[in-house]
Amino acid sequence: MIKVITYGTYDLLHYGHIRLLERAKSLGDYLMVGVTADDFDKTRGKINVQQSLMERVEAVRNTNIADEIIIEEYEGQKIDDIKRYDIDIFTVGSDWMGKFDYLKQYCKVIYLERTEGVSSSYIREQKRLISLGLVGDTKFINKVADEIAYVNGMHLSGICTADKEILSETTKNLPIITSNFDEILLASDALYIRSQPNNHYEQIKQALLNGKHVLCESPICLDIKQFNELENLAKKHNLILMEAIKTAYSMAYKRLLLLLKGGKIGRVISVHSTCTSLIENKTMRPEYSSFIWNGIYEWGPTALLPIYQLLGHNYIKKNVVALFSDKSLQHDIFVKADFIFKNAVATVQLGNGVKSEGDLIVTGTKGYAYVPAPWWKTDYFELRYENPSDNTRYFYQLDGEGIRYELVAFSRSISSGRNLSEIMPITTKAITHFMQDFLDKSELTIIK
Repeated sequence: MIKVITYGTYDLLHYGHIRLLERAKSLGDYLMVGVTADDFDKTRGKINVQQSLMERVEAVRNTNIADEIIIEEYEGQKIDDIKRYDIDIFTVGSDWMGKFDYLKQYCKVIYLERTEGVSSSYIREQKRLISLGLVGDTKFINKVADEIAYVNGMHLSGICTADKEILSETTKNLPIITSNFDEILLASDALYIRSQPNNHYEQIKQALLNGKHVLCESPICLDIKQFNELENLAKKHNLILMEAIKTAYSMAYKRLLLLLKGGKIGRVISVHSTCTSLIENKTMRPEYSSFIWNGIYEWGPTALLPIYQLLGHNYIKKNVVALFSDKSLQHDIFVKADFIFKNAVATVQLGNGVKSEGDLIVTGTKGYAYVPAPWWKTDYFELRYENPSDNTRYFYQLDGEGIRYELVAFSRSISSGRNLSEIMPITTKAITHFMQDFLDKSELTIIK
């Protein structure tokens, strides 16, 4: 029996895929098809895959061409599979010509001509483009603009900003540059909002009432009643409302959560999260005060994220200490919050205007997880144990600080009509509650 193996993503399965599988099957008696996992696709730069792994596997299975389907999860797996399954022929499309010649020492390699004019990328591009408008007054908005280039099916309509000094080469060439929110709203199907958090509620509400999808930098709201209103409004109009915390979409962070929830360090006892930065001098000047993101807004959601996602949202008690840069207590530069849960504790340290080691440490009953600074955009973490020889290091590719993955999830959510956010609504509500308590000075100790 001649065994043949081939691999692919098989996103939006089309005639070209089917024709290739049929030709691969004709090369032998038994066809094994490797479908690439989501994480592995991302490491290869294929970040805009529209369908989940299970959807793609089912699509291949429904062709009734493959005799067996496996999942491709890591670099070098092809050699392992060829040896493990005693493969006679490896085959793949001719657009990979020469790429897999190294496999010839293990089996015969055949490159098949692809069907002209048909590809998953082409199909994705033929879908109606989502026109995304940017709203914000900080330089971070330029990073979002740059990452749009990597997202199929989405393009920039323009930017709404009150500070044109922040514009980069990308944003200064957009077709619409305005300070009028209505203008960017009219020109867009969806908005990415990074304005001052106290403007979020009104802007999001106006966008939803006008039938626009919204991806808003956290915190979405500063009042839980307002968030509930926006959440209900989005559901009523079948619109996507997503919270933007780029860390939630990085592969390293997502893998860390899975390992810890799977018990790799035992029961989690403590989470210690630190996020700080020294802000630019100009943001300390009065004329720029309207553009300043307080430390609690800039870093609070990110610092709180692993606590809520690992320990839950029902803490018994919290104690918050803050340092402000002004007598009016409007601009915090340092915040430390301690949480007591039923079976665990947690601490966050954050601030704009102070500096500390920005790491994440999760303590467990069998070991601990260490994510080095800056943990919120890391591509590496360690699980450490009593016996150092048991320590394990994990490395994952991080592109665009996680922003492009966030945008892809937003695009896919709009296309599918299902919210595919990595942040559950209950977590967004917990972050909103924290912000509201902080602004109300509830359970807050002020140091000078």
